[in-house]
Amino acid sequence: MKLSKTRLSEIESLPEDAIDTSEIPELDDAFWENANRIVPENYLQIEPEILEWFKERGQDYHMRINTVLRAYMETHR
Repeated sequence: MKLSKTRLSEIESLPEDAIDTSEIPELDDAFWENANRIVPENYLQIEPEILEWFKERGQDYHMRINTVLRAYMETHR
């Protein structure tokens, strides 16, 4: 189901106490003792300040980040 940007905005602006979590089970200590962190293979962590700078320049910030990285890669081959 694809949500509209308007609906996503409405959901994001909900205060936490307006969200019904009664059907979500609590995660106890046993859960966390056995939990494993799985990081996707192509996961890239970008520092928040850098990501924010790119985001401020428009919605296609993902493409701009890739363009910058590709230019760096090509220059250093």
